[in-house]
Amino acid sequence: MSGGTLIFAIVGPIALIVGIGTMIVAIRGGVGENPKSTAMLIAGMMAAAFGLLLTAFAIGTAGGPVGAAQ
Repeated sequence: MSGGTLIFAIVGPIALIVGIGTMIVAIRGGVGENPKSTAMLIAGMMAAAFGLLLTAFAIGTAGGPVGAAQ
């Protein structure tokens, strides 16, 4: 596992958990009524998607490049 993949495998799940936590806090704060909660919900969704993408990239590239023969 290369250095970049290791960093993605560490940062990705952390960003995913932080994003989900932000979404939970935003939903409890009353989305639609409070502009701050609405912004937190959007930011939480973006952070969760970013973390999921990083984690998927780390898992996908852990095995090395896939050639045409495989």
